[in-house]
Amino acid sequence: MVQATTEKSSYRTAFDAMQSADEHALPAWVLRLRETAMERFEHIGFPTTDVEDWKYTNTGAIAKGAFAPVAAGAGEELSAGDVGAFLAPEASSRLVFVNGIYRAEFSATENLPAGVVVADFAEAFAGEHESVLRSYLARPSDPETDGFNALNAAFLREGALVYLPKGAQATRPIQLLFLSAPAAQAAAVFPRVLVVAERESAATIIESYASAAGESRSFTNAVVEVFVGENARVMHYKVQRESEAAFHIATTNAKLERSGVYDLTTITLGAQLSRHGIGVRLAHEGAECWVDGLYLVGTGQHADTHSLIDHSSPRCASHQLYKGILDGKSRAVFNGKVFVHRDAQQTDAQQSNKNLLLSNEARVDTKPQLEIYADDVKCAHGATVGQLEEEELFYLVSRGLHTDLARNLLTYGFAEELVEKIRIESIKQQLDEAILNRLHARLEV
Repeated sequence: MVQATTEKSSYRTAFDAMQSADEHALPAWVLRLRETAMERFEHIGFPTTDVEDWKYTNTGAIAKGAFAPVAAGAGEELSAGDVGAFLAPEASSRLVFVNGIYRAEFSATENLPAGVVVADFAEAFAGEHESVLRSYLARPSDPETDGFNALNAAFLREGALVYLPKGAQATRPIQLLFLSAPAAQAAAVFPRVLVVAERESAATIIESYASAAGESRSFTNAVVEVFVGENARVMHYKVQRESEAAFHIATTNAKLERSGVYDLTTITLGAQLSRHGIGVRLAHEGAECWVDGLYLVGTGQHADTHSLIDHSSPRCASHQLYKGILDGKSRAVFNGKVFVHRDAQQTDAQQSNKNLLLSNEARVDTKPQLEIYADDVKCAHGATVGQLEEEELFYLVSRGLHTDLARNLLTYGFAEELVEKIRIESIKQQLDEAILNRLHARLEV
């Protein structure tokens, strides 16, 4: 208790300094939002394993980690070459943040279609798009439910706005890159992303997290809010490959209007401890979402996925497929819930979690759930946990393949369903390499 109180006090000290520095630089409504969030965080603190949703994920290392919110100037030693290694070549526009600080020299927003806005929050707060931020920011996520969300809102300053007005079509992907770099003290960063896709617009977003220099210790606390308007379509990739000494806590919340389509694919490769909370609300008739993901973890890693698909309107569809590959002494948690309201008739909801354990020391806790109050629905859910099939392995070895290569082929085959879904070639290549590197071998073509 003493340690937790000390940690909260250190965040309060950094918060007060930030509020004072921003007193005349940011709109009054932002300062009020931050103050309310900070008060909430001080009241509830970080979640503990006594909270049901955090039963299998202990955040004590974060609460006791003495992480410090970084100031401008951290990571300035990075060059364009250092950053370039993490850029998606398919993206025509990008925003780059280093230790949570926007870096204009690495960013590019010149090749956007007419009307599409991709801007850092500082530019948006001071310009004509402040009204977009004020209308949408912090609406779908509830800082009351989670200390991490409250802390992110308290340190709201740097962030990325993607705004697509009615009918706008971003034909090439937009990348939002968040890099961690060594700092004088272990850094705490609070990325914030707001995506607003108005009626009949479309975009593909690549949200990337990586460590720019070795096994740097850091704490990333990210919140992403997505609004999908009527007949709009948003394809969203989240790729997390931070240092295995890092801690990564993220929340993604999306709200879909009539016939809106949201397609989220999450790839989790890095961090010592990672957690991704996902909330999708199908708010109007005909909305549809895909919430898919793949996590690859090895010794010393812990990956947690919690999702809530909220069917609040009739004739909506949701599809969820998560796969996990666990090696060494690793652990994963999956808790997925589909909630169907009484009026959400003719709902179609499918949910599946499949896990492959490559080690006897790996462990997964999986809990898919359905909570249904409508009577005209088509819903299904399931989970599997297993190891490589000995018969399949024997068959490949008997045909002349080396045992390691045979294991690789079977493991890659397990992941292939999700790998093939990815339409960004550079992300697909990263995932291919990650699977092969985890198994210490390469596939021979």
